[in-house]
Amino acid sequence: MPRQQQPATRSARRRSYDQFCATARSLDSVGDRWALLIVRELLAGPRRYTDLHADLPGVSTDVLASRLKDMEQSGLVTRRRLPPPAAASVYELTERGHGLLPVLAALAEWGAPALAERRPTDAVRAHWFALPLLRSLDGLTHAGVVEVHLDEGEFHVRAGGVMAGAAVYGDGPAARADARIALDVEVCLALGRGELTFAEAVKGKRIEVSGDGPLAAELRGE
Repeated sequence: MPRQQQPATRSARRRSYDQFCATARSLDSVGDRWALLIVRELLAGPRRYTDLHADLPGVSTDVLASRLKDMEQSGLVTRRRLPPPAAASVYELTERGHGLLPVLAALAEWGAPALAERRPTDAVRAHWFALPLLRSLDGLTHAGVVEVHLDEGEFHVRAGGVMAGAAVYGDGPAARADARIALDVEVCLALGRGELTFAEAVKGKRIEVSGDGPLAAELRGE
């Protein structure tokens, strides 16, 4: 009588390149589809499962749950319970997970030329433009929170250096902003592709900067 095959365990189902190579090891952790996009969302800080699912259009609930569990096991993501009255579980990046910020920023820069035209099937969220925008804010003398207004919505970014564990950006208006900027997506993409500098966009009145503090003044070039 043939021997009955036992169901594969979760660890057995996880695939590895089995190569003694840092790139291969990295892809063992984040090479699966949706993994790096989950990191992109968690750069905004702790998120509930339902929030992640809403901002990752196209991912199934089973795949999202599976990726989050794998990323917990890899030490990239942790889950914790918020105290009452929230009483909800949230996922957040560990310090190692935050270490993927330069990887996401480099991918955003490399992929920016592919955004020449928006396809009819493309979903969009305003905060997806945070990473391309951050490139143009490198090297600021003053640090702070910049609130960004696009036609597609609002988000805020932490400019002038990001500490490990801090939210890099967030969806919606900031609770407290040190400066506010208004621009359109085309300008944001041009900044991300390096075709335009922030100073050039301000001088050409393609970016409107408001605020009274030193960060706002620096963004205006004063």
